[in-house]
Amino acid sequence: METGKLQPIVWREEKLVLLDQRQLPGKKVFQELSRLEDVITAIKEMVVRGAPAIAISGCFALALEAKHRRGSFQFSDFEGLVKKVHSSRPTAVNLTFALNQARETVQNVSNWQQAYNLLVQFAIQLMEKDLKDNQTLGAEGTKLFPLEQNEFHVITHCNTGALATAGHGTALGVIRSLRDLGKKVVVYADETRPFLQGSRLTAFEMMEEGIECYIISDGMSGWLMNQRKIDAVLVGCDRVARNGDTANKIGTLNLAIVAKSFSVPFFVCATKDSFDLKLETGSSIPIEMRREEEVTQYDFLKDASGHPLLKPGMTSPLEARALNPSFDVTPNFLIQSFITEMGCFPPGEIQNRLKG
Repeated sequence: METGKLQPIVWREEKLVLLDQRQLPGKKVFQELSRLEDVITAIKEMVVRGAPAIAISGCFALALEAKHRRGSFQFSDFEGLVKKVHSSRPTAVNLTFALNQARETVQNVSNWQQAYNLLVQFAIQLMEKDLKDNQTLGAEGTKLFPLEQNEFHVITHCNTGALATAGHGTALGVIRSLRDLGKKVVVYADETRPFLQGSRLTAFEMMEEGIECYIISDGMSGWLMNQRKIDAVLVGCDRVARNGDTANKIGTLNLAIVAKSFSVPFFVCATKDSFDLKLETGSSIPIEMRREEEVTQYDFLKDASGHPLLKPGMTSPLEARALNPSFDVTPNFLIQSFITEMGCFPPGEIQNRLKG
């Protein structure tokens, strides 16, 4: 499977190998995991992050647990494992869909060895499908740009590339695809407080790819759109409701409002598994709340031994309180188009495009 330079998820010798994204860009460290609980911890602690990557890792976690079980398969026990994995990151719907498919995969097996074999096969197929879908999505996204133009300036938020998926990426996948057409793309990456996925990960990916990239603070987009010609805002997503309301990394809503004010096209890049047609509007999307110290400190990123990965220090007074929602919801009227492997379309066409 051709994934490009960055492979954050690898299945090797019956173990799941994850690139520890908390330690980027300082160093590339891989964690080798052999138990379900280890994978759940890796998901919660953001060793692996990004909705597609979480879904793939969650399915490998089920396979790892099945490997250690003996005897006849008990579906009720498997349901308990699914619930554990699902609780690791509740906002992204990709994990929900993948776990539902995993249930169907093992519903007729008689023993845990059979379950293990089928779950490994399913997780690998899920990874291969995600890569293919991202490559198709990237190609579809280029159609929204005037290709007689040779240079494009885009703003991104969070990280939506190979590190968040099986490879290529969603929003960064469109950027890669434009580059592959011979276009110059200049990327402005929101730093994405408080976990800094934009400055740590997106900038890292763009440098690996040789794509020009400037880190901007999350509050700089208004100045940038006012001072320079921005061709588009490209973001990923974690869940899309039936009406097009979209949950994505906190700060996406602010960026969408600013883009609307300056008439800059705001595009959401999403594979089919990010659309949750069971939810009528974004008000029903669960929003994960994370630890306060991720906002009040900048030594919350630690390595496996508990040592800070950044210079220890406080960014606020001792005992200051903070709110730390991991996601916000951008209403459909701020979104010009969704970019998917099924083509590009506005929020009003979601139900027709996703039938069946």
